[in-house]
Amino acid sequence: MTIKGVLFDFSGTLFRVESTESWLRAALAETGTALPERELVRFAEELESAGALPGGAAPAGPLPDELTDVWAVRDEDAGSHRAAYTGLSRRVALPDPRLHDALYERHMVPEAWAPYPDADEVLGGLRERGIAVAVVSNIGWDPRPVFRAHGLDRHIGAYVLSYEHGVQKPHPRLFTTACEALGVAPEDTLMVGDNRPADGGAAALGCAVHFVDHLPAAERPDGLRPVLGLVG
Repeated sequence: MTIKGVLFDFSGTLFRVESTESWLRAALAETGTALPERELVRFAEELESAGALPGGAAPAGPLPDELTDVWAVRDEDAGSHRAAYTGLSRRVALPDPRLHDALYERHMVPEAWAPYPDADEVLGGLRERGIAVAVVSNIGWDPRPVFRAHGLDRHIGAYVLSYEHGVQKPHPRLFTTACEALGVAPEDTLMVGDNRPADGGAAALGCAVHFVDHLPAAERPDGLRPVLGLVG
């Protein structure tokens, strides 16, 4: 197999979202809400347990019945994504109701995300070899500004985002659309992601698949570098 195109997931693969505590601190500052440090840390722990930070930890326990349906389709449209995650944050009794929307807005800004340390090197290396690159993400908002702000947009040939297509990975339409956008056949394509059930769906089309660990950026300094060896 000669790899001519590589598809990358966004969150947990090329970028990592900030910590839940940093996320909450930013929303508190945005709303002008002051909290004693002990309470701030406690609320951050409760938000993390609830799974309220998109791109962060999954909910630690069962979902409430009223969120089960929207959670299942959260990445199929922007409204469902917001409803799912603000619904989870509202399980935490934050001191100001404005914080729930402020938290959701915060997670979409470039400052909330950090590229993995080797992302620019790997994406640039693929481009130098003439290998086409696309981002294929289950997401409810547009991450293009995040890529632009961190200087990685220049490496990306196409973005295929679940909320723009109304389906989520592992639905084959997303992978097919990405391959078509790059002008490469699935059997000449590598999918790189951190979620085995979702990203592994590319294998059904004949794509090769490579998984990385969803870790904080500082703990995964070179997890993407093996991709350069896989493309030859």
